[in-house]
Order: sequence, then C-alpha cells, then structure tokens
Amino acid sequence: MYRDYFWLSKEQFERLESHLPSDTRGKPRGDHCRVVSGIVHVLKSGCRWVDAPSVYGPRKTLYNRFVRWAAKGIWEDISMPWHRGWSAGAGADRLFGGEGSSLRLGRKRGELTQAIGRSRGGRTTKIYALTDRFCRPIAFLLTGGQVADCTAADTLLDQMPAAVILHGDKGYDSDAVRRKIESKGAAPNVPPKVNRRWKNCFSPYLYRERNAIERMFGRLKNSRRIATRYDRLAHNLLAAVCLAAIVGYWL
Repeated sequence: MYRDYFWLSKEQFERLESHLPSDTRGKPRGDHCRVVSGIVHVLKSGCRWVDAPSVYGPRKTLYNRFVRWAAKGIWEDISMPWHRGWSAGAGADRLFGGEGSSLRLGRKRGELTQAIGRSRGGRTTKIYALTDRFCRPIAFLLTGGQVADCTAADTLLDQMPAAVILHGDKGYDSDAVRRKIESKGAAPNVPPKVNRRWKNCFSPYLYRERNAIERMFGRLKNSRRIATRYDRLAHNLLAAVCLAAIVGYWL
C-alpha cells in the first residue's frame, strides 16, 4: 500500500529521533516518523503541502512542523554531524568547497533579505557547500545570485572543520581565501585564474577528487523542491537543503 511513498526505516528514525525536540507542551505531538517521512516526500516530489498523500496525516501538521523547526534552526543543527557525533571524522582529511548551479525564481517582495539577487540568469539564489571526500555535506550557505564566490567563501569557511587539504573551484582563487584556508591548518588546492600574474601551487591530479561535491549537489537536487526554489523564505530553503542532506547522507 505504501510502496510508492517515502518512509524512514526503523534504523534511520532511531538515529534521528534523539536529535528531534522533545520539550513539548500541551497535547502530545503526532508520530514523528510519519510526519518527517511526509515532509521528505513533499521535498522530493515538489508537490504542494496541501497535495501531500493522506497516509502521512494532516497536511497542516506536515507544514507546521517543517516551518516551525526551520525557523528555530533545528534542521540545520541536526545536519551538522561533526557537532552531533554522527561521524568519527572519517573522510574529513580532504574537504571540497563549491557552489551548486543557481536556483531561478520570479521576483518577489522582500527578496533582498531572502538570499535572492539579480544575475545573468535573472532572479537567482546560490547554494554553497563544504563536503568531505565521501560526498557528505558539512556546511551550507545561501546567497543571492550576484554574490561573488570568493566573498561567500569567507563566511562559509568559518564552519570549516580541521582538514589537511581543501579543494575549491576557480571562483575561490583569491589571496584572502587562500590565507583563511591556511589559517585553518589546511592547504588550498584551487586552480589559479587566467589573469593571475603569479600562479599559485596547484595539483590537477588531486583536484580530480573534487567531483565529490558535484555529485553531492546532483543528489540533493533530486528533490524537486530544492532544484526549483519553491520556498520564499531563505530559512525554509536552507532547512529543505539540510533535511535532504540528512536523509541522503547521514541516516
């Protein structure tokens, strides 16, 4: 009966349950496993909340649970495995930084505060990420489509864990970004821009492994609600990205 719907397995939910809020007041909340499975179904299918299958329970419950926890930053906190102890750090010796393809959307009110900007593709949003060599995402950052990669990298690298080397795309080739990576104790492996007079040390052989972050973005964008930005609020979009990463890589 439920084979066409997404459901968290018993093992997956047991790993997730301990990180979900438990300080509820008043009437007890509905089954977390059913509700979270319904939220993931909406993210993957891209349907409206009102069109979610009835097997997941009331549609309003799915929407409220997702939005309220997104506003509190709960999905983002859960997706930080290095702080939650979900990983012993295997694969963190090499990190990969990059930007996924821009998400396009129409003009909306209040866009300047919601990670929406004007670029060559129109009104767009960029998703930046750090991953380990197993494609597992470590940190995310949303910006408007007009923000330069080297500018966003300065904020993204604040969430960088200890590593030996960081591979970044050509947009990260700036002296400031390189100094920040080195201050974190890692070696930057970033292809130099063509207009650089002095070319920095760069290993094309090691750089081959950077496809890990491209594969991660490709997997995240299997969720239609992420591939096409349906959420007006930036924290809802970030929550959707984090939840897709949790289900896809950490459970």
